[in-house]
Amino acid sequence: MIHTSRRDLLVGAAALALAAATPAFAEDAKVDLTDLLTPPKEGDMVLGPDTAKVTIVEYASASCPHCAAFYNDVFVQFRKDYIDTGKVKFIFREFPHNDQAMGAFMLARCSAKEKYFPLVDIFFKTQQKWVPDAYNGLKEIAKQTGMSAEDFDKCLKNVDVAKGIMEARDKGDKSYGVKGIPTIFINGKLWEGERTLDDLKKYVDPLLA
Repeated sequence: MIHTSRRDLLVGAAALALAAATPAFAEDAKVDLTDLLTPPKEGDMVLGPDTAKVTIVEYASASCPHCAAFYNDVFVQFRKDYIDTGKVKFIFREFPHNDQAMGAFMLARCSAKEKYFPLVDIFFKTQQKWVPDAYNGLKEIAKQTGMSAEDFDKCLKNVDVAKGIMEARDKGDKSYGVKGIPTIFINGKLWEGERTLDDLKKYVDPLLA
């Protein structure tokens, strides 16, 4: 449990949800594309059109340095070239690996839907700034979005929000074998290439042909 200068980052809700995670993925299991693309109860966060030939599903954690590196070095430009142009549909799935990430995702889920991806952008671009003092760092981010301090604290205590995030995380773990992050599926197939923009384009381009 993370302690901040004022209080525990997550007052029970997220800690309870994280403690409930129990890995149980069978090594010979195969990813079912229809199942993979079925939104969790809380709904998926999606960029790009449903008509795209290629669908990418990424499992990531807001406080994961590798996830931030992929986002900043690869995803930002890939989004401009492929997602914003309608070639690729992108689904972001939360996979919090610690309390800091859980707090960030709870904040994003408590916010208006149109603020979700802008918040993810802030989480990854300013990760080194907010993670060391996550409670105060996230509170400042929430303030910038117009959320009051009262609503921020209420959000971090929302057990339903925490459980919704963890249900999706657990399914990624148990059903699709998501262990390391980021984990990326392209049209249902695990992408195991190098995490560079050129490698991602080389993988995706033939699927668009």
